[in-house]
Amino acid sequence: MLDPDLDGAFITVPEVRMAPDLKIAKVYIMPLGGQKVDVVVEALNRNQKFIRGQVVANLNLKHAPEFRFFADETFDEAGRIEKLLRSDHVAQDLQPRDDQNDPEDI
Repeated sequence: MLDPDLDGAFITVPEVRMAPDLKIAKVYIMPLGGQKVDVVVEALNRNQKFIRGQVVANLNLKHAPEFRFFADETFDEAGRIEKLLRSDHVAQDLQPRDDQNDPEDI
């Protein structure tokens, strides 16, 4: 049965982190356009047993990890870092100071 919260959802999986014992897979996802992230994460977690069954069947695994789905925040973090790097405070540190020697003078 198709979950209506996943109907028509296009999902990117930028990262999967495995537990050392390979029993748990933390799957970081982002829906296309970044919309309804929380709804999609909840729906995937509700359907994780079905998804696990599909993985086992299609990859011919004896054992598959338990999947736990999380919103991928790397794009948000990258945007925050980009904003910091473009701030006036950082830009002033990138400008050459008058009291610094020119590398060609050395």
